[in-house]
Amino acid sequence: MNARALRVGAAAIACALVFRLFASGLPKKLLSRLTEPETVAYMVYMETGRDVRFSPSQEAFSVDFVESPPPAAQPATEASLPAFSDPGQIEMYYACSLRPDIGALLEKPLSWDLTGDDPRVLILHTHSTESYTKTGEAYVETSSYRTLDENYNMLSVGHRVAQLLAEKGITAIQDTSIHDYPSYNGSYVDARESIQGYLEEYPTIQLVLDLHRDASGGARQLRTLAQSQGRDCAQLMVIVGTNYDTWEENLSLALKLHAQLEAQCPGITRPLQLREQRFNEDLSPGGLLIEVGSAGNTRDEALRAAEELANAIAALAKGTRE
Repeated sequence: MNARALRVGAAAIACALVFRLFASGLPKKLLSRLTEPETVAYMVYMETGRDVRFSPSQEAFSVDFVESPPPAAQPATEASLPAFSDPGQIEMYYACSLRPDIGALLEKPLSWDLTGDDPRVLILHTHSTESYTKTGEAYVETSSYRTLDENYNMLSVGHRVAQLLAEKGITAIQDTSIHDYPSYNGSYVDARESIQGYLEEYPTIQLVLDLHRDASGGARQLRTLAQSQGRDCAQLMVIVGTNYDTWEENLSLALKLHAQLEAQCPGITRPLQLREQRFNEDLSPGGLLIEVGSAGNTRDEALRAAEELANAIAALAKGTRE
């Protein structure tokens, strides 16, 4: 009798505690926390060792997340131009309803010559103040993963690309304007005016590179990872907008650049993204937005990715064969 009374009493207490927990809203808060993108990404990492990225606008467990490919085991090697005939070598992520003929655009010849004394490449940064995870550097941040210090924000990455291109006989101009500070809003409008000014002054420009760094949202920033010459390296992601008439020309170029990057440094790329926006790529048939790593990467890892990007551009400097 006493044992039964104890069981009944224990059950009553347990039920009261459960009702109290639900009344306090704790289960709902706990579920919300467990399904936050950064929490899910961390759980996937702990279970599988894979880094995944969710867009802050996507719900957790969405089928539309973009996963960073695993780092390549082999170091980067010098490579001749790939055949540009196998669309299977390009991993795509569609954030739009369009489904272009990837094979035909990949095979379409690239007719340009980036060599010479006149400027052929424009490098800019719509989000100039974006920076990376600190590794002991003592620069001041304007906000998390953002700084006006040109030695550590995106200007330093663009400077490295321009420097390497110059060594390979390609003249590049870098726009060092700060487009996203003090106001982040309107940065693309501000950058657009700069691009138009450069294209008017230097009509020889054939490639416009808008270099950014990605971010996963939340306190824990995911780190993209590849291997370049046996060293840790950030990954590169090419993004092509489709909200303009000539987007397929830019996609054709993007596909070749993606293929060349993978040929010379397997694992360096993340899926090539097609998006509904414009990103000012409509101003040039050679306009591309490239994410150089993410906020979880270090600046040194980003600079190594910048070296691979410069090498790939140099490999394509004379175009592709008919």
